[in-house]
Amino acid sequence: MTGVFGRGLGRTLEWILITLMVTLTTLVIVAVVYRKLGNSLSWYDEVASVVLSWITYYGAALAALRRKHIGFDSVLLAIPMPMRMWAVAFGEVIVIGFFILMAWAGFTVLNVLQGETLDSLTWIPVQLTQSVIPIGAILFILCELLSLPDYWRQIAAGQSSEH
Repeated sequence: MTGVFGRGLGRTLEWILITLMVTLTTLVIVAVVYRKLGNSLSWYDEVASVVLSWITYYGAALAALRRKHIGFDSVLLAIPMPMRMWAVAFGEVIVIGFFILMAWAGFTVLNVLQGETLDSLTWIPVQLTQSVIPIGAILFILCELLSLPDYWRQIAAGQSSEH
């Protein structure tokens, strides 16, 4: 990972994920205890699914920053230079293009959801819970771009990022 900003972003994403995972674990434990005591929480399922989706989006961004998504470095390394670098560039354009589309769609969805609230907790706007879509897409793009120079050097040198 290159630079102070990339390391800071990585640490920030780690702490966000730790906080979200502790929150989800606490929610599940509290919900189980309440259910065992005969008092089910009406809002648990909805909030837990939102927290789980946030973990997924922020975790995907962290994985992009660390280049830990499923990849085919061995296939890339089998391609002779300079075609290998063209293949990397093509793959990056496709991935980043997809997340640009996802961010645009996410912002569009937020406009559609204006004024909507969660079913069980009517004081929480759905826009807040679904804001993770465009935010996660933008974070993924940023993390992909921050990790690209190191990845580019590894592939150019004929090294795999798989460990």
